[in-house]
Amino acid sequence: MTVTFAGLGLHADLVSALARQGIIEPFPIQALTIADALAGRDVLGKAKTGSGKTLAFGLPLLGRIGKAAPHNPRGLVLVPTRELATQVTDALRPLGDVCDRKVRAVYGGVSMDPQVSALQKGVDVVVGTPGRLIDLIERGELSVGEVEVLVVDEADRMADMGFMPQVQKILYGIKSAHQTMLFSATLDGAVKRLVDRYMSDPVSHEVDDAEPTVDEMDHLFLAVHQMDKVKVAASIASAANRTLVFVRTKRGADRLVTQLQREGVRSGAIHGDLRQGARERALADFTSGKVKVLVATDVAARGIHVDGVDVVVHFDPPEDEKAYLHRSGRTARAGESGVAVTLMLWNQENEVRVIQRRLGLAIPVIEIFSNDPRLLDLPNFSSAAVAVSA
Repeated sequence: MTVTFAGLGLHADLVSALARQGIIEPFPIQALTIADALAGRDVLGKAKTGSGKTLAFGLPLLGRIGKAAPHNPRGLVLVPTRELATQVTDALRPLGDVCDRKVRAVYGGVSMDPQVSALQKGVDVVVGTPGRLIDLIERGELSVGEVEVLVVDEADRMADMGFMPQVQKILYGIKSAHQTMLFSATLDGAVKRLVDRYMSDPVSHEVDDAEPTVDEMDHLFLAVHQMDKVKVAASIASAANRTLVFVRTKRGADRLVTQLQREGVRSGAIHGDLRQGARERALADFTSGKVKVLVATDVAARGIHVDGVDVVVHFDPPEDEKAYLHRSGRTARAGESGVAVTLMLWNQENEVRVIQRRLGLAIPVIEIFSNDPRLLDLPNFSSAAVAVSA
């Protein structure tokens, strides 16, 4: 029997609002969690980015909370990055309008004044990053004393980025009886300690990884020369529709954008030193197709979820196999095809071989120059590389 949003217990107005957006059937994580969440249970969800978890926690949250008094939200969603705060808010705001519930994002890197003004008028659901939330709490502009539903989203990313002390400080301040929902790709280490300490008899749900596995995308490992490396990246991007390029440093991201622009490739950067407005513009230009290439650092890219990325380029090889999968998972989403290309200099081959071995990839490293026509047809190039290794 097909599971429906109405069958999960959602209010008819929300079901209708989803239908107007073309959302008819729940994703697996939504089908698993919504009924328990609506019943008020603490929910522990193991699910990766792209699995549909925003609606899995957002729909029950909107359905359960009351109206907020000034400075006292009834729903609180903790997220690790400004980009994710914006994306969650954009997804929930129109649904909140249907329920007469105001949803607002708060994050650092922008003026606090508009956020304070909104809180003074009353915000029912606050979606925020830990640092800005603590700033607002310490200034007396935000209280967590009346929170009815708390969500910790991407808890593993929160731990990776060193935010767990701030998260615990916020959670410790919630004295009211409340429901907690936590979503994470992994449930070990600091995340497990958070669950053990702050959740009450949670019901656990897990879905298969939403991000592609190594088998669901094509791979190329290319040995390049230092003086030709930028031109190789430019050749790849010129033939692709939308290319996401990963580098290790903020300065490296800015430098590569300048170099690609010189090669005639429209590019933008996203990293932690950019003002929030600049980051949002770069992401919007990339999403709309105004720029073909987005150059990103690992941390800044955690909140990037853009459909139609046909090529991911590891301009700087990733630190380990986990980083390789997370970066490469920006392509081959939702059943689409995609190619992950790793560029390496002569002294980086050993570390790349280690990553290959841990991922079970037996693909040869191919020396390449920027004028090689194979760069203009990556899917066939990668197929040929795999055939050689077979």
